[in-house]
This record gives sequence, C-alpha cells and structure tokens, in this order.
Amino acid sequence: MSGEAQAAAVLGGLAESEQQEVREPTPSPRRRRLGLGDWLLPAYAIVAFVFLLIPIVYTFVFSFNDSIKSNISWRGFTFDKWLNVCNVEGGAVCQAFGNSVAIGLAATLIATTLGTMIAIALVRYRFRARSAISLLLFLPMATPEVVLGAGLAAQFLAVGVPKDMTTIILAHSMFCISFVVVTVKARVASLDPALEEAGRDLYASPAQVFWRVTFPLLTPGILAAALLSFALSFDDFIITNFNSGSVSTFPKYVYISASRGIPAEANVIASAVFLFALVLVIATQVSRAARTKRLANMG
Repeated sequence: MSGEAQAAAVLGGLAESEQQEVREPTPSPRRRRLGLGDWLLPAYAIVAFVFLLIPIVYTFVFSFNDSIKSNISWRGFTFDKWLNVCNVEGGAVCQAFGNSVAIGLAATLIATTLGTMIAIALVRYRFRARSAISLLLFLPMATPEVVLGAGLAAQFLAVGVPKDMTTIILAHSMFCISFVVVTVKARVASLDPALEEAGRDLYASPAQVFWRVTFPLLTPGILAAALLSFALSFDDFIITNFNSGSVSTFPKYVYISASRGIPAEANVIASAVFLFALVLVIATQVSRAARTKRLANMG
C-alpha cells in the first residue's frame, strides 16, 4: 500500500472515531444527595431566629392587652394603651422614657466627641504611654457592670456629688467612650493618608483638610459609634441603678414595675422603639441600595 493510501486510511479512521464520539450520548449529571448539613444549618438558623423574636412578639402583642394593673394574662384587645400611653401612674412611664432619651443623647454626644479624638490620636500619633492607654480603654468593656457601677457610686459618694441625671450621664459617658474608640479606631486605621496629603498639596489648611477630607471619610464610623453608644446608654440598668438616686429611667422603671406587673404602657413604648429602629434600618438599606444603583447607572 502506498503512503498516500495509508494516510487516507488513517484520516478516514480518525473521522469515523470522531463521528462515534459525537454520536455517543452524554451521561446525565447525577443528582447530589442532600447531606445532614444541608438542612441542619437552615433549620438551626430558623429556630434561633424564632427564639430571638419570641420576647419581641410577646411585648408587641401584649401592648394591645386591655389590662388594669397587671399585664401578665390576656384580657382583650384594645387601642387605648397606645392612645393613652402617658396616662398611667401620672405619666411616670413617659417621664422615665424621656429621661432615658435625654441621658442617652447627652452621653452619646460626650462619648462620641471624646472617643473620636482619642481614636485619631492613638492611630495617627506616637507618644509615651500610648500602649498603656490603649490597654486601659479596654478595661471598661471587660469589667463587669456591677463592679463599674459600685466603683462609680463609691467615687461619687467620696467626692460628695449628689446622685442625679448628671452622675448618670457621667457614668454612661465613661463606659461608652471605650466602644466609640474601638469603632472609630478601626475606621481611622483604614483611611489612606495620601488623601490628606493631597489636600495639603492643594494648599489647604489643617482645619480644611480635617473637615473636608478626614471627617467625611470618618462619618460612617462615627455614626456607627454614636448609635452603639446611644443603644448602650438607653438600655443600661445596672450602672444606672447604682448612680441614679431618685431619677427614674425606662429600664429602671420596668425593673421596679416587674414586681407588681409591668403595665401595658411600658410594652407600648418598647414596641414603638423597636418599630422605630426597624424603620430606620430599612430606610437606611433602601437609601444605600438606591445610591448604589444610581452610581452604577452613572458609571
């Protein structure tokens, strides 16, 4: 057989094998069997979510209870508790809520201002006792609140300061500063110093660089720290109980009322705070999504 015939035979065999490979049906993909983790993790997440929501649902439902003194057993549905929330006990629950809001705002303002300055100093500057200050700032976060509350109460007593809203604000500002420093410090460390250097290269003063470059970049971290400080201050009971004197806050009012039955008006305020926080979170997420979509369309 000549060389040309052999080459033709080889090419014919290759073509025939390719046709056979094309004609062979591809095997169907095998279905993956669901393992234990495929359904155990979602089930655990659902159970944990339901467990966390049970107290919130109970509080919201019993805010519509037609109770008289105690709000433990269901007596009937009514809107009177929502419409007349400040009429119980001479408006004590609303006064306690107002005190908590005022204390939380004051403590948040003080802690956020001081904590932001401390965070910037710890990240941007080198000085003596820098490591010691960073360590001491974590102590209020690691110390039990009973120890902090008792220590502050003893300190105020030794100095002779009467216990009122001022002592509560000072106590709350003290333990909120640590949380602000930790939150803002992480934001400061992530900033690119080249942005501030660019502002100085454009002949901007240090104040202009801070307010037009540094502060806008730090705003998300500062807002997060402020919200965390307000939540901690508004929710605190142990330190407040040691340093409040005769001043009543909302957590203190709920604790005292628990012995005789928490009134439904307290459930109304708690439910309103939860709904306000929920609406705020949803509005923030929607605004962020709209802004991201708008920037994507511009790009």
